[in-house]
Amino acid sequence: MSKYTKLSCFVGGTLFGSVGIKLLTSKDAKKVYTHLAAAGLRIKDSVMETVTVVQENAEDILAAAKDLNEERVAKETAEKADAQVCDCNCEAE
Repeated sequence: MSKYTKLSCFVGGTLFGSVGIKLLTSKDAKKVYTHLAAAGLRIKDSVMETVTVVQENAEDILAAAKDLNEERVAKETAEKADAQVCDCNCEAE
């Protein structure tokens, strides 16, 4: 590449960067950033509400499963006790 080509690329890049910075810091761009940030906050709130509902449902399911297991253990214990009583009665006869 010739020196002029390199120089023109440098000058063009510098101008493009300067214009880009001016566009990014303009009032209109700041309004867009503000609206995007507000939309992001609304999305965050919505997601957090959904997560809370899912956690509550999971806690309810876990509690129901624990109750079911306790009932099952109690039933099995009662059946074993009945079987032992029956065995004792059968041997005594």
